[in-house]
Formats: sequence, C-alpha cells, structure tokens
Amino acid sequence: MGRFRMNKKKTVALTTLGCKVNQYDTDAVLAQFLAADYDVVDFSRKADVYVINTCTVTNLGDRKSRQMIRRAHKTNPEAVVVVMGCLAQTSPEQIAEIEGVNLILGTDGRGGIVEEIEGLENKQTSLVGDIFQVEDFEDLPALDFSGRTRATLKIQDGCDQFCTYCRVPFARGPSRSRSRESVLEQVDSIIKAGYHEIVLTGIHLGLYGRDLNPPLTLEEITGQIAETPGLKRLRISSVNPHEITPGLMDLITNHPVVCRHLHIPLQSGSDAVLKRMKRDYSSTDFLNIVNRLRREIPEIAITTDIMVGFPGETEEDFAKTVALAKKAAFNRIHVFRYSRRAGTAAARFKGQIPGPVKEKRSARLIEIGEAMALDFHLSFVGKTVWVLVEQVAGGLATGLTDNYIRTSLPWAGGDDIIGEIVPVQVKSADHEGVEGGN
Repeated sequence: MGRFRMNKKKTVALTTLGCKVNQYDTDAVLAQFLAADYDVVDFSRKADVYVINTCTVTNLGDRKSRQMIRRAHKTNPEAVVVVMGCLAQTSPEQIAEIEGVNLILGTDGRGGIVEEIEGLENKQTSLVGDIFQVEDFEDLPALDFSGRTRATLKIQDGCDQFCTYCRVPFARGPSRSRSRESVLEQVDSIIKAGYHEIVLTGIHLGLYGRDLNPPLTLEEITGQIAETPGLKRLRISSVNPHEITPGLMDLITNHPVVCRHLHIPLQSGSDAVLKRMKRDYSSTDFLNIVNRLRREIPEIAITTDIMVGFPGETEEDFAKTVALAKKAAFNRIHVFRYSRRAGTAAARFKGQIPGPVKEKRSARLIEIGEAMALDFHLSFVGKTVWVLVEQVAGGLATGLTDNYIRTSLPWAGGDDIIGEIVPVQVKSADHEGVEGGN
C-alpha cells in the first residue's frame, strides 16, 4: 500500500542547487508531477513531497544540499523527501544517513519518479546505480520553465575529461547525447509553448553527438535548430576553446538567430596550472580563439570561469591569469575559489593554498571583471539594443540582449511586454548592465 490517499490533492515542492543542467533535470521531474495532477508549492511551505536536486561541485554545494534536505524534513516531518542529483549519485550512503530521507535517486533513472514515490512503503529506498554503466541519454522532456522567458534544453550529459579538481564525471558518468530527432522535437514543442529563446546546455556540451550513430557535432545540431520556424534566439551555454569550430563561429557571425555570446571556461592563464588541472588547451590556444572571435564577430560577449587557489598556484601563475583576462577583455568573469574535493586527483596535490590567499585573489579578479564589464557596457551608450524582456517591476522592464547585457528601461505598462523582444536606446551603463528608453 502506498503513502498517499487517492482522494487527497497532493502537493510537491522542488528546489535545485547548482548548474543549468540540474535546473533542467528539476524541470523534467516537475513535468511528471504536473502530469500526475500535483499542485506545486513553494519550497518554504508545507508539502506532501519535497524534491531536492543536489550539487557536489564544491564543498559549499554539498553543505547547502544537506541543509535543504534537513529543512524539508523540519517543515513537514510526515512528507516524502526525495533526494536526487550529483551529491546523491556520488554519496548515497551519506544521504541515507540524513533523517527524513525516503527516496534517493542519482543522475539517471528519474523517468518514473512519481510512481516510485506513490509506491513507497514506510522504508527508505535507494535507486542509485553505477553511473559509468549508463550508455544512453535519459530523454526527459521539460516544457514548464516556471515562468522564465528563456527555455533551457539539455542535449548532452556526462563528461569524459576528468579534470583533476572535478567530481562531475563521477556524478554524471560518460558523455551521452540526445538524439537529433528528440532535440528537434523538443525545440518545436518549446516554440509552440511560446518561448522565444532557447539555451542549449549540457555537462560537456562540446562533446555533443560523438556517441550517436551516425555521429553529429554541436555545430551541426546548432545549425539545424536555428532553422526551426518561430525561433528568435538560440544561445550556446558553455564550450571549451578547442570546441569552437570555424563552422560554429560562422553560425554565430551570420545566423540571425544564434546569439553573439559564448561562455568559454578559462580556469587559469598559467600553462603550468592548466597542465596540472588536465585542461586540454594552453593559454595561447585560448587567447588565439578569443582574438579570432573578437575580429570576426562584432560586439560578441565572451564570458568565462576562472578558478583561483588551485594547488601549487604561485603569485606568478596568478599574475599570468590576470594578464590573460585583461587581454581577453572578458565581459563577465565567474570566479571560483578552488574547493578540495575528496576522490579527485587535485585533493592529493601538494601546495594547497590557504583560504585568505584564495579570497584575496578572488577579490582581485572580481574587481578586474567588473571593470571590464563596465567598459563593454559603456561601448553601447547611444546605440539601440534588442532586449528579451524577462520581468516588469517597480516601473522598470528588464531583460537580456542577445550578447548577454542586462538591460532595463522605464515601463509604465502591464506584463504583456514580458517575453517580447523590444528595441532599447541605451542611455547609461554600469558594470551590471545598461539602462535606456524605448
């Protein structure tokens, strides 16, 4: 006998920690609950079911994941608490020890989550398997993006790279791709649902299609998606420098639908550090790609991830990172402080960097990043930009340009502008974005 009475209207609350891929997975699970006629409530409220989609990229991600699990059980001790995602995949035994957890899932096998929940008896169940034995992409549709104006489409999962600092391959398994037919079917459904922009995402997006038969490339699937009638914007979430092919560059340059924005993780500007990280490019390779993008694609936004405090990173190494960042003129830098992760090669490296040194280097890079963002935004003052409006509040409409500039404009009208792409004359700028009028 299951845990729910058939005549009761059931409620579910979901929360996501971590990346866009995790958010997509939560959306896919949410779709199943909606199909089963559950009411969705805020995570802070009492619910019959709580779903926590966990992250394990950093120690902070682990800690926040455990906090959300405990919060759910405290809010309603009688609720079913479901824990899924990367921390659940890598550490199911630890999750099982947390009071109140009923069902543990990993990063695969989530297609029947509602049935599993409603069939639970009064005992804990774990469905976490060996992720390295998973060969096929778990094809879960997600068409409800919780009021967001941009839809995320996950087309790839897993990673084969095994960077020395990263637990993600252990959480996500080998690279596997969504079929071409499924990708295009999802794109069509998303457009019919009224979304104007799609963000392509994956754990290692540049590996898309290599495992398919016949193989496909990110360039090929991007070009096919861009031709879908009704699609106004297509954004590529993150690619490594050597995965930016001439054909992909041509699409960004010439196709009106493909956004002039690339997120290219640098991690470090020191070749010695990159080698210890097991990144498969050099600082020169990276800068050559950035310079070519700048030459061929006017006004492109290039954003990046940089890690500070990797084991053995000297002041000279950090200075090289700062110098490369300035040469690349990044439009936004997401700065990470190295987090020592059990089970990774880097956790055993000598030369672990003290916390205060990491904090100092992080603050320095953030300051540099904000200055470069300001310069980029100031270059648009007096120009007209096109903005996909995401929110209306306090007399302002806000949204993003195709090249990832946060834009606000005075707006006295209603919410009907949300989801529309409108022209904005830029009047002023700061490091966070630009302001203008229509």
